[in-house]
Amino acid sequence: MGERTRSELYGELAAVGPYGVHPGHALITMVEPHPGHEYAYNRWYEDDHYYAGAMAMPWMFAGRRWVATRDLQLLRGPERSAVAQPVTAGRYLSTYWVTDGRYDDHMRWTVAVNKRLNRDARVYRDRTHVFTAFQDHEATVYRDGAAGPRDFHALDHPYAGLVLEVVDADGPEERAALLEWLCTRHLPRRLAGSPSAMVTLFRPTPLPGDRMTYVQQVEGVDTRLTLLWFLEKGPRECWDEHFAGLDGAVAEGGLGRVELVAPFVPTVPGTDRYVDRLR
Repeated sequence: MGERTRSELYGELAAVGPYGVHPGHALITMVEPHPGHEYAYNRWYEDDHYYAGAMAMPWMFAGRRWVATRDLQLLRGPERSAVAQPVTAGRYLSTYWVTDGRYDDHMRWTVAVNKRLNRDARVYRDRTHVFTAFQDHEATVYRDGAAGPRDFHALDHPYAGLVLEVVDADGPEERAALLEWLCTRHLPRRLAGSPSAMVTLFRPTPLPGDRMTYVQQVEGVDTRLTLLWFLEKGPRECWDEHFAGLDGAVAEGGLGRVELVAPFVPTVPGTDRYVDRLR
C-alpha cells in the first residue's frame, strides 16, 4: 500500500509550509440540478462528492452545504443579475475553507482528483454550475468585535442561514476602494443590531486551465467581490428589515453595484430535506 500511494511523502509534505487555521481561500459553488434530477443530484453530492471531491483533499479544512427553497429563491435580486440567469438559478450552494497559503497545493490535488472522478464515472452530469469559483479571502467584518465565533468556525457553527452577495466594482481600479468602503462603513452599519454575526469577503481567482470542462472560467476576476453573511436567524425572518435594500445601499455608495443577493438555509446531512421544495 505504501508503494502504491507514496505514503512516505506525506510526512515530508506535512513538515513544510503553512498550516494555520485562517481561511485564506474558499471554494464557493452555486449549482443548479436539472429538472427531475434534484433527488439524484442531492444524494450524489452529499453521499460522494462532498467528501471525495472536496473534504478528503489536503488543506480543505471546513465545508458546508446550503439550499434555497422556492420561497427563498423568490427573495433574490436583482432580477437582471449578471451572476444568475434567471436570478432563481442555483438552488444549492457549497462553501469550503482552504488553509491560507495552500491554494496552489490544494489546486494541484483537486484538479487531479476530479479528473480521476470523471474518468471513473463519479461526476454527476445533470447539473449546471451557475457561480463556481475559488476565491482569496480579503476581510471578515464581525458584528460583535472579538466576541463570538471567528471566521474559521463559520462553516461548523450552527448558523441558521446564509446570504450570498456578489458585488461588482465599476472597474479594476475601483475594487480596492469598494472593499474599504464595505469594510469600514457599509458593513459595520448593516451588521449593528442585525441577526448577522459576521460577513466574510472574498475576491475570485481564475480557475486553472486544466479544470474540468463543465465548469466555466470565472468572470469578474478583476472587479468582483463575494460576501457571505452568516445568520443567527432564518433568512425569511429577517429579510425585509435587513436585506431587501442591500442593492440600493451599495449603489448609493457610488463604488459598485450588487449583482446578486441570495438567501439559503443549511442542508441537513444524510437527508433529502427541502428537495421537494425547490420548484
